[in-house]
Amino acid sequence: MYIVITKISTQQQACIMKQSSSKHNQTHHSVHKSLSDVHQSIDTTSGRGKGLKKILAFIGPAYLVSVGYMDPGNWATDLQGGAQFGYKLIWILLLSNLIALLLQNMCARLGVVRQQDLAQANRQTYPRSVNFCLYILAELAIAACDLAEVLGMAIGINLLTGLPILWGVLITVLDTFLLFYLQRLGMRKMEQFIIGLIAITGFSFLIVLLQAKPEMGDVVKGFVPTSLNQAELYIAIGIIGATVMPHNLYLHSALVQTRKIKRTEKGIKTALKYNAIDATVALNLAFLVNAAILIMAASVFYTTGNTSIANLEDAHRMLEPLLGSKLAPTLFAIALIAAGQSSTITGTLAGQIVMEGYLNLRLNPLLRRLITRLIAIVPAVSVILIYGESELDKLLIFSQVILSLQLAFAIIPLIYFVSDRYQMGKFAIKKRTELLGWLVAALLIYLNLNMVYGEIKDLFATNGQWVWKIVAVVSTAGYIALLAATFWYPFKERKNKRLVITHQPPTY
Repeated sequence: MYIVITKISTQQQACIMKQSSSKHNQTHHSVHKSLSDVHQSIDTTSGRGKGLKKILAFIGPAYLVSVGYMDPGNWATDLQGGAQFGYKLIWILLLSNLIALLLQNMCARLGVVRQQDLAQANRQTYPRSVNFCLYILAELAIAACDLAEVLGMAIGINLLTGLPILWGVLITVLDTFLLFYLQRLGMRKMEQFIIGLIAITGFSFLIVLLQAKPEMGDVVKGFVPTSLNQAELYIAIGIIGATVMPHNLYLHSALVQTRKIKRTEKGIKTALKYNAIDATVALNLAFLVNAAILIMAASVFYTTGNTSIANLEDAHRMLEPLLGSKLAPTLFAIALIAAGQSSTITGTLAGQIVMEGYLNLRLNPLLRRLITRLIAIVPAVSVILIYGESELDKLLIFSQVILSLQLAFAIIPLIYFVSDRYQMGKFAIKKRTELLGWLVAALLIYLNLNMVYGEIKDLFATNGQWVWKIVAVVSTAGYIALLAATFWYPFKERKNKRLVITHQPPTY
């Protein structure tokens, strides 16, 4: 244990060291390990495997994370982006993927080096009031994500079997027991199951894309960044929120800890290397799936003048007459169900990590799953009963915008933790990577605030609705204040060298 102390009196030093040591020990003894039931359950230290065999021992965590990058929420934003604006937003997908690669590698680094997930690290760093707000926002993000998955699965079941969406939403409660069963089989079995669902999703869309026959010249032009109007910006932020999800940052920092590694400098470097390979391959596959959805929508709907295609049901219905194939809509529905089922499992794991990390509270996984699912089902059922099924895709898009608004509250602490040389030692990220991370955070905050400003401006342009106008202004002020607290508190602590900084660096 290393201790860095500011210039204070000897008596103060002794008192502070005693208090800090007591708090440090209490924290470490009381905080559970991330996903304790599968923590270090996969041993990468046994044997002398090298090359591909060594990589395979680490393959898995990023694939569980990647399913969140191609869930039904992504489908809704990708379809609307392609149908309404053609290939124009492909560069947003690429940008989102590059951001995801940067941030997910930071998460893996945090989990491998500090042996803590993001929620646990936040709990040790921020004051209780800020932590409570961060916890509520994280739960809100998970609920928004699960809402998209519930709706996506229900719509997929409806498209494939004709079962009413309301019944499909209620049926999704049953997959609670699937997760419970997979957890009992072990982490490897769960990873294999998820990878199988990813393969179904990817293969289905590959066939649909080949049938769509997109114009490759226009596709290439879509990779060139262009300015966006308010409507395009709203969908673009939805795409970013659907791609770079806050709960995935919590999830990845915990999943890498399912691997038992050698706690030596070489062992940690090896783990970081292979986790980076795992993330690169998995997230690029997710990007290809998302790009396939957007390109399909652009080539099938936008180029034929069907720009009003605004929901998954319309897209499914129009595929057969426009492509002249009955196989395309069937594969579309199957892929939608597979995407929803895979992402709902990982969303629940993220919920478990967030609750245990922030509150140091453990619940039965089955109970936690039921709570998460019920939180998602209530708004879905309410919208169906009040507005009908026609409004579900607007709810899907809105859920992804909510996810994007939560991103900064996960990214800011993450960058701080992995750049903190007191905690990370020689494994802290380099200055240029840190700068790139802050540029990404600044970009996302700017886009979100710009969208919020545009929505509030439109709201104030209407007559009446003073209650909603007040709510909008107060909510925006609270959002900005929490952003400032999330950003400033760690730097204030570091700048003032608050009394004692105690940490336990990785054992070499």
